Amino acid sequence: MAQHEPSETTVLVTGASGFIGLHCVRELLQKGYRVRGTVRSLAREPTLRDALEKHADTTNFELVTADLMSDEGWAEAMRGCRYLWHVASPVPNAPPKHEDDLIIPARDGTLRVLRAASEAGVERVVLTSSIAAVCEGYPRDPSRVFNEDDWSRLEGDVSAYDKSKTLAERAAWDFVGGLAGDNTLELATINPGLVLGPVLEQDYGVSPQAILKLMRRDYPGCPRLGWPIVDVRDVASAHLAAMITPEAKGQRFCCCVDFVWMKEIAAILTANFGDRGYELPTRTLPDFVVRIAGLFDKVTRVVTPRLGLELNVSSERIRRVLGWQPRGTEEMIVATGESLIELGIV
Repeated sequence: MAQHEPSETTVLVTGASGFIGLHCVRELLQKGYRVRGTVRSLAREPTLRDALEKHADTTNFELVTADLMSDEGWAEAMRGCRYLWHVASPVPNAPPKHEDDLIIPARDGTLRVLRAASEAGVERVVLTSSIAAVCEGYPRDPSRVFNEDDWSRLEGDVSAYDKSKTLAERAAWDFVGGLAGDNTLELATINPGLVLGPVLEQDYGVSPQAILKLMRRDYPGCPRLGWPIVDVRDVASAHLAAMITPEAKGQRFCCCVDFVWMKEIAAILTANFGDRGYELPTRTLPDFVVRIAGLFDKVTRVVTPRLGLELNVSSERIRRVLGWQPRGTEEMIVATGESLIELGIV
């Protein structure tokens, strides 16, 4: 890869209004890049720009409209861009009526964006995938450690979201692998776990919901739920490293740190916010109670299949190849809680 000057380099970030997307835009602006972001409606621009201006100079930031389900706007969005961060993908806050409601936008949208990038001469794409494309569909075995060589198995009882992330990422690798001649495109993927960290504006999406529900005391205790977690700021820095590191070409990167149970998250929140009225129950809720709650709460319904599931994922490759140095568990949990309080969400 040839050297580049950030101030002369434009990066397109799809899904710029999302939790991860907005942090990706912030990361790039802070490093001096020119950033173009895609949204489905420019009605969000004033709010997004206000949120970003608290952290970065937005002079070199612009928003354009483009939708994953339409060809319109993508050629214009790619024009003059050297790099693409494809972050946009549907994330459900309730089980979809049909799995294709998630799979088709994720897979077909990814291919639509990659075709436009290839035609526009984009040099490298960093695709936001997920560990949902790595470690789903396997027998429950907490002693197993997953890595980038693993792919989720979709033949069993796998959620629509897990299928959408897996099929979209596989489609991306197949597309890039099928390019020939001058029409080539480099690809790297970032596969985060549950993304926590500071919320930048009121439309916070799905990722911080676990901490939000704890701080609102929506449960009288803690469900037996846990995740490999990662700070959204470290997800953004991983995208940047994958963009500028030559050795990242053609590689997947599992992007997460420790596996943490919800009970442990509640204990950290209580220790840091208990004196502000957020003393949370840390007793474990029986699984049947959570399943009953899922009958009435759509967010709970999404996660009930994960009760008692422990997943351990190696971050050796991302640390070695990208020099990634993530924040610790407590720091990211506290930052999430602090931002939810500051924005008046809890």
